[in-house]
Amino acid sequence: MAPGVRRYDPDRRQRIVDAAIRVVGANGIAGLSHRSAAAEADVPLGSTTYHFKTLDDLLVAALRQANEGFARAVADSGALADPDTDLAAALARLLGEFLTADRGRAELEYELYLEALRRPALRPVAAQWCEGVARALAARTDPVTARALVAVVDGIGLQVLLTDAAYDEPYAREVLGRVLGRS
Repeated sequence: MAPGVRRYDPDRRQRIVDAAIRVVGANGIAGLSHRSAAAEADVPLGSTTYHFKTLDDLLVAALRQANEGFARAVADSGALADPDTDLAAALARLLGEFLTADRGRAELEYELYLEALRRPALRPVAAQWCEGVARALAARTDPVTARALVAVVDGIGLQVLLTDAAYDEPYAREVLGRVLGRS
């Protein structure tokens, strides 16, 4: 190909987002820059700044993608939608699967999610995650209780990840059950 001729690369933007997620997973958010994402994606630096004008733009895309994991699992869960299923037990089981299947991925999702504390550009994406999970749970309960369930899931998830404690599904089931009004 002649110098200066652009090659059509429809997957480049996605490769950059995937690379950003890998960089954050390996080095934390402090290790992410346009340059580190470009190196990881094996693309020119100009490609990252073309697709993502600011680092916040790149972090928003990474958070959006990372958030798909648990939110999609909740939305797609037949057990959570089934009115005959114990909602607390099903949600506790789903949280356990999320935290134990790929702990590194769970840590990455929370790291990006919590970065919204320092980067206002990420807050709408974090809020969309909460709203999406609450909306899925509201099909089985009222909206206020659904939001409380999301808060409890977040809290238990953070406790497990921050303390290196083993996930205690019976405890999670009990706490979620109490939020749902069972003693």
